[in-house]
Amino acid sequence: MRPRDVAELIALAALWGGSFLFMRVAVPAFGPIALAFLRVFGAALMLVPLLAARGELAACRRHWRSIAIVGLVNSALPFLCFAYAALTINAGVSAIFNSATPLFAAIVAWLWLGDRMTPLRVAGLAIGFAGVLWIGWDKADFGPGGSAWAIGACLLATMSYGIGPSLTKRHLTGVPPLAVAAGSQVAAALFLAVPAALSWPALAPSTHAWLMVALLAFLGTGLAYVLYFRLIANAGPANAVAVTYLIPIFAVVWGGVFLDERLTLPLVAGCIVIFIGTALATGVLSGRPLRRDAPAEAITGGR
Repeated sequence: MRPRDVAELIALAALWGGSFLFMRVAVPAFGPIALAFLRVFGAALMLVPLLAARGELAACRRHWRSIAIVGLVNSALPFLCFAYAALTINAGVSAIFNSATPLFAAIVAWLWLGDRMTPLRVAGLAIGFAGVLWIGWDKADFGPGGSAWAIGACLLATMSYGIGPSLTKRHLTGVPPLAVAAGSQVAAALFLAVPAALSWPALAPSTHAWLMVALLAFLGTGLAYVLYFRLIANAGPANAVAVTYLIPIFAVVWGGVFLDERLTLPLVAGCIVIFIGTALATGVLSGRPLRRDAPAEAITGGR
């Protein structure tokens, strides 16, 4: 990759890693539903004008049904789940669970699209999910107010992210990526609008909380999507997938610097196991990674 592509890859990982920090800070003031709505609404405000400037609004109108489903599966549901999890578990742990997204995506692509599963990929899936179980078992607390439900929400979000690429590949191949990104944020905002209005916080959130929401929506979602699709276009999906491995690093760093979150040895070990399994399952360590010209829908990222 060119130095500019590397810089954009690192910036993207920093933004998506920071999104877990922004959620952790803002969710006590807004609640999960209102926070998820504001995130997608703000991202839509940023992406739709860009889409209009590129003359691609017609693509959203032609494929609105499929884009709406992608908005539900790939934005509304996982954003809500991760916002809920942020009430209980720290940013780094949420991001590490998010890094297992390619594992779920590989399983969905195998079951739904008939993607070939080699013995090495199967081994990678087993190793990766072993890492997920390791971290889940280490962090799970089934007592009142414990983390078990939050961990379950993270896994549900990750599974939902895993469905998104196959859904997009099946129904939206050839549709401009920015049209899918912008349209899905609009759809997610519509899905969440009424629940958010019904659960709007009784006490007015602080200016600091609103700042975290703005950073989450405009930087961690809107700008991140722009960088992501630029990276796919300029460096190829096979290089863009590397962001999956960098997001938890930044989330852990931001959580440690700004929230004094502690990094434990079992967490590090589990994270390494997930990375190894994901790299095997996605072909990064098999010698046959995704081609540079592979479709963008084949790549999954964490948010």
